[in-house]
Amino acid sequence: MKNLGFLIISIIALTEGFSNCKGRFPNPVTDVCWEGMFPITIGGFEVGEKEGDGSKSKILCMCPKPPLNIPVPGIRISFFEPTRMMDVTRTPFCFVNLGGLSIGNRETLSGRGTIHQDEGSMTKSSFWHVHFYMYPILYLFELLTEFICMDKGVFDVSYLTEFDICWNNDLHSLIQNPEAILFGNILAQGSCAFDCQKTMDRFPSDRLFWCAGCLGCIYPFTGTIPSHVGTQQATELSAIKFLSMQHRRGLMHSYLGDNPCGANPCLVIKKSMYKLQMVNPIASSRNAVPLGKSDFIFGRHEQKELIHGSSHFGYLLFRRRECCLF
Repeated sequence: MKNLGFLIISIIALTEGFSNCKGRFPNPVTDVCWEGMFPITIGGFEVGEKEGDGSKSKILCMCPKPPLNIPVPGIRISFFEPTRMMDVTRTPFCFVNLGGLSIGNRETLSGRGTIHQDEGSMTKSSFWHVHFYMYPILYLFELLTEFICMDKGVFDVSYLTEFDICWNNDLHSLIQNPEAILFGNILAQGSCAFDCQKTMDRFPSDRLFWCAGCLGCIYPFTGTIPSHVGTQQATELSAIKFLSMQHRRGLMHSYLGDNPCGANPCLVIKKSMYKLQMVNPIASSRNAVPLGKSDFIFGRHEQKELIHGSSHFGYLLFRRRECCLF
């Protein structure tokens, strides 16, 4: 399985973990919400309406077919592909989805995340680190062979926010998102209530790009959560902020639109293109939900099993992919 077995064995052998770093490698069979791949659209016909966004897809397409790259007609298909993982943790260099592996010395670590309560207003704020994994599970475990509409690659840790000065400082982050100053007012924040309603109905509104559904405001693109309601809310919002930052930097792309032949530039996140599923500290294997949906949806059946106060979370990212099937 693309040398993944050797990697997992090596991780388990190395993982002793500190007491302040806990996690486990998600079971690719039992811990993945495979229903999250729906709806699947084939030639304009939608299969599975549980979390459909209501969009209409064109039927035919034409893309270059390797190895000669001659344009060939095909049928448009789209689905949500499980393709990335994320750690969201308060402990720097704690790899939650790698079994709780820590590569730092807990006595010398700096930039440790916190949860702070303002005694005057009684509001809470928090700070979280994010680790981003390349995890094209369908390809790694050869679940679909020779399928052109699939992310192909290797398992890899591609990004650590511990090394990002913009993620760790709200002022520095204005370099990449100066428009953040426009959304720190009651009018912009109040409009997020509409995004919350849209998210709970089906999918979030891509037009309200500064809102994260029912979870809060996406800006600024940092690990700071100024309105900390709960750990699930704060960690999912941190994951959404990270995705938005990666889009702004041109490190993530869209696979939707008029060109189904590959990746398209997308500097502003399309929230309706993603779903998140919690895989740590417990696997919410029945819920892969759109970005910004109330955190209670994650734990509707497993809430009582979740250890309150956990500071190590892991999420599996589903990305909607539209392509041309020959």
